[in-house]
Amino acid sequence: MVVEIEGVPLHLAHPDELPVRWVGQQEVMRQLLAAWMVVGPGDLPMNPRLIGKPGVGKTTLAYAAAKKLGREVYIMQATVDTRPEDLIVQPVIEGESRLRYVASPLVTAMIRGGVAILDEGNRMSEKSWASLAPLLDSRRYVESIVAGIKIKAHPDFRLVTTMNDDASTFDLPEYIHSRLQPQILIDFPERDEEYLILKENLPFGDEKILQYVTDFLQQAHAADERYTVRDGINIARYAMKLRSTATEVWQYERALEMAIFEILGEEALRYVPRVRSPA
Repeated sequence: MVVEIEGVPLHLAHPDELPVRWVGQQEVMRQLLAAWMVVGPGDLPMNPRLIGKPGVGKTTLAYAAAKKLGREVYIMQATVDTRPEDLIVQPVIEGESRLRYVASPLVTAMIRGGVAILDEGNRMSEKSWASLAPLLDSRRYVESIVAGIKIKAHPDFRLVTTMNDDASTFDLPEYIHSRLQPQILIDFPERDEEYLILKENLPFGDEKILQYVTDFLQQAHAADERYTVRDGINIARYAMKLRSTATEVWQYERALEMAIFEILGEEALRYVPRVRSPA
């Protein structure tokens, strides 16, 4: 799709379609939807940030909340190499002496009134964040120096940023920190919720394996390990693959222990003996 802004044709990105569903932890869903709400004339949606360990479902929550509103979703992955022009408009050479201006997923969401998910935003430098400052306050626009245009956000546009709670990230500058509010914390789920997440992602999964992995994760959480349900999904999937390709009959415990060892390392095996598998 192409739209024209101030006489400049902009080629828009395609929305993301993911086969995911948010399971459990409805309170954080309520908080995110509340942050996006407009409660009266003159009010503006907020720009929340979702904070938690890698793999706890921050992007899944943001996507599911956007779909709950019936909006198109545009996901943009932030990295240490993300430049201001990557976030806004990039020029692409098209034929001889011709430039094609391509809108980022974030800018496409602004124009279309969709939801932009800026994934792992605290991996991005201050220079890149500075280019978004006008979007994050009452001005609600960005400027493309490359295309020489100002792009205003549709009233239905919503933004959420996910941020990993780990050491491999930048500290946000204060003027950006104050614009990305509220801060919504996503913690490890309770046992029943964690099992349901595994079941949702592995509907074909063996019941014994799902219960075993749930117990393993819960023991790891109690010890303040950083293992998440994403790790659990990978462990369960790999264990099932190991069992199905074995030339001999493997007990599921053996397949799971090998899966845990090869995915998380030997130190993770300390939680295996305490797992009580179902009879």
